[in-house]
Amino acid sequence: MTQRYALYYAPRPEDGLAATASQWLGRNPETGQTRAPRPVPGLAPERLAEILAGPRLYGFHGTLKAPIALADEVTERDFVDAVGRFAARERAFAVPSLELAELSDFLALVPATRCPDLQDLADRCVLEFDEFRRPADEAELARRRAPGLTPRQDALLLRWGYPYVLDEWRFHLTLTGRIACATERETVAVALRQRFAGVIESPLQVNDLCIFRQPAPDRPFTVLARFRLGGGRRVRTETWPGP
Repeated sequence: MTQRYALYYAPRPEDGLAATASQWLGRNPETGQTRAPRPVPGLAPERLAEILAGPRLYGFHGTLKAPIALADEVTERDFVDAVGRFAARERAFAVPSLELAELSDFLALVPATRCPDLQDLADRCVLEFDEFRRPADEAELARRRAPGLTPRQDALLLRWGYPYVLDEWRFHLTLTGRIACATERETVAVALRQRFAGVIESPLQVNDLCIFRQPAPDRPFTVLARFRLGGGRRVRTETWPGP
């Protein structure tokens, strides 16, 4: 029953992107509230539920450091405090715009152009917090390798516990699981373009660094803490009040 923690970008609840994404996935990772997703024309509700199951579990986010179990000598408080100190040294920035993309048969929002600030933040999250990570055991390594990895990705997995970091990392806000059928994938893409029209053309404001927590395997991730980049104070935390 090991808890896992991840460092994610997630829009603030009052942001239009957050509201649209929570409605699409049928779950708000900030509050934990759930609802039935709105129907997609041409897609059975049961099939839509299958397509949304993965991203619904994780909550709408962009990965900066993938989920980890904490090392034995590290407490949750240690990790939260360290992330708060790190965030206070950072600065907010904006991604000019997003676009809908297909990535290995799933659909996600990605930056329309490369954003060096975003890459730099993700790289430093991976490096800075590696000391808090419990090393991957053989079962986790096997699970990560199951889809097939390149030699470079396997080397990153062994060193950092995750294969898609540093030069293999690509920021994305996941909206679906894998959809093997191209026709079905286009049906969902049409719905997504309609739902997210008007919110992805605006700059993506990266103001916060969030800790998401998963209390146990197959349990949903929720926001544990949200820190303002460069602000030096906690925007939101589930466990402890802010200064």
